[in-house]
Amino acid sequence: MTEDYDSSTGRLVADYDFDLPEELIAQQPPEVRGASRMLTLDRQTGAFADRHFADLPLLLLPGDLLVVNDSRVIPARLFGRRANSRGQQEASGEIEVMLTAPSGLGRWTALVRPGRKVRPGDRLEFPNSSGKVVLEAEVISAGEFGQRTLRFVPDAAVGRSFFSVLDEIGHMPLPPYIHRDDAVADRERYQTVYARERGSVAAPTAGLHFTPEVLAALDSRGVEITRVTLHVGLGTFAPLRVERLDDIHLHTERYTLSAETAEAINRANAQRRRVIAVGTTAVRTLEHCARVADGRPLTGHSGETEIFLSPGVSFRIVDGLVTNFHLPQSSLLMLVSAFAGRERVLDAYRHAVAQRYRFFSYGDCMLLS
Repeated sequence: MTEDYDSSTGRLVADYDFDLPEELIAQQPPEVRGASRMLTLDRQTGAFADRHFADLPLLLLPGDLLVVNDSRVIPARLFGRRANSRGQQEASGEIEVMLTAPSGLGRWTALVRPGRKVRPGDRLEFPNSSGKVVLEAEVISAGEFGQRTLRFVPDAAVGRSFFSVLDEIGHMPLPPYIHRDDAVADRERYQTVYARERGSVAAPTAGLHFTPEVLAALDSRGVEITRVTLHVGLGTFAPLRVERLDDIHLHTERYTLSAETAEAINRANAQRRRVIAVGTTAVRTLEHCARVADGRPLTGHSGETEIFLSPGVSFRIVDGLVTNFHLPQSSLLMLVSAFAGRERVLDAYRHAVAQRYRFFSYGDCMLLS
């Protein structure tokens, strides 16, 4: 059971700001996967130390249960054009579509740019590199900030699944702070080595550091590894448009807790072994499921969560966390602050800046325990 921290301060979004030089935002992954630095933070004392991710197996204990998120990123960024009523492309410029979440029956919510040109009733066409239209979508409804609901229909003549067409024409949805187009290498590097369940439109980035060799070393150390699935939405990058933490409401994200993982966590809890989450997505999944269980043993199930963890909450399952460095004034930084204390985390971030750590998705990481 984790310690609760004083929540009398840190209730404003502005309380989670820090100075970050632009050049510390990683634009490329490290040349070799796993060749990252790792800042360790003792959340009881606030002591931190400079290490390397390769040290992780030595820093975890035999019997620890490591929980990873096995969601797989889809190439969710599409480029197309509007089509007129006769099926001809209009000379209205390129339309960019960023898928955010499926809503059933071929429908997806998406962010569309430029939104002013895309209205309900419009039809969008998406060609492949040869210019052949292989995917079509009808705009069903419009929301705020460029959000649209689209209904997709792959070209019947192609006879392929929606995801196979995405694999051909889609682009990897790199975060907005990476100021470049996606490259072929991002198909592998913006994906964890254990990714399995397709559905995320942003990577669970703490997992990007793991290699088969590190996973094997953890196993040899006696660390048990299990999986949850949380499909990451673009809400993870959405700016918080409120001033107070009490007014924050996160987007929902889909998750699955398998019966096998539920039982592994129940065993670890009964045996008083530590549960170490890889990434804030794993934390949110586990802590949401703990609240669903409400003191009872966990059971396998699927659902949606919009849980927001900020200073003052109790963590019911997670005892340790591997995580990347997060955006200033972001809900993810608030989660980490809830886990280890706001001042301790911000002190560690200031140290990371001074020591020239690489930040955000393709950057370095932390171990908080």
